[in-house]
Amino acid sequence: MKLLITGVTGFTGGHLAKLLVTAGHDVRGLVRQRSLNSVATRNLEDNHVEVVVGDLVDPISLDRACESVELIYHIAATYRQAGQPNSAYWAINVQGTDNLLESARKTGVRRFVHCSTGGVHGHIDRPPANEDAPLAPGDIYQRTKLEAEVLARQFGQVNSLDVVIARPIGIYGPGDTRFLKMFLGIAKGRFPILGSGEVFYHLTYIEDLVEGLKLCGEKTGASGQTYILAGPEYTTLNKLVQLISAELDVPTPRWRFPVWPFWLGGALCELLCVPLKLEPPLYRRRVDFYTKSRAFDSSRAKRELGYAPNVDLRTGIKLTSDWYRQNGWL
Repeated sequence: MKLLITGVTGFTGGHLAKLLVTAGHDVRGLVRQRSLNSVATRNLEDNHVEVVVGDLVDPISLDRACESVELIYHIAATYRQAGQPNSAYWAINVQGTDNLLESARKTGVRRFVHCSTGGVHGHIDRPPANEDAPLAPGDIYQRTKLEAEVLARQFGQVNSLDVVIARPIGIYGPGDTRFLKMFLGIAKGRFPILGSGEVFYHLTYIEDLVEGLKLCGEKTGASGQTYILAGPEYTTLNKLVQLISAELDVPTPRWRFPVWPFWLGGALCELLCVPLKLEPPLYRRRVDFYTKSRAFDSSRAKRELGYAPNVDLRTGIKLTSDWYRQNGWL
């Protein structure tokens, strides 16, 4: 098939493009003008991905990108960024999705796989959560991702477009840098635990995730459905730190502190730094990492899509650590 991937220069989009090219598909990637000469874009071209210049806020460019396309994987979004106004999240995550859906309708796209986030569920009171668990987004990023979900689902119903919603959980693996701070902190013995450390945490290895996304685009019965795509196991934060420490061959960090001083400190840092467009040294959503449980059930995706995540946590941590070492970051 002729496929279009947005967010193709990012971690998830890049891995998905590579998988789909290997599977024999004709893959087109939407790349913003400012990323056209980046290493990520050159890697895409080297891997036989057709690069088209466009932007989610430019409907005309999206019309061009969608020409002759049968299937869209919409991965692109604006993530959490210091000093970014709420309107920017709405413009990209919601209005940008609407623009892409409209271009898909006009050009006759058959299926639209919308990549959301498990974060729309917020804290999981009764783990593990499935797709029908309460929705409680905790910040502007998660709220706009949920709004885009609702928009895409309704658009598909009204316009007879096959829309599939995917909710990835805790993406990690070689190429990811979001978890690098955690690995570095543990390697140096400086990773603190706030609170008990007994909250649940759930990670999904990148290769398992993109296999799940691929299935969302392929399975006929997936139309109109929502799927949680999570790794084969979840664990406590304490156990996760122990596993990473063992892989790095360092003692498990012993620093433990109460939560509330750091939450208040994060609120103060945000108050002072965000208006100046500075990255706060501490912010409340980082504290949420220690206080909100994340544990999910992918049974629906396994049953209906054939989703079969097989990279266990210990193996994934090793592969990720090896990549950090090879790149001189550990």
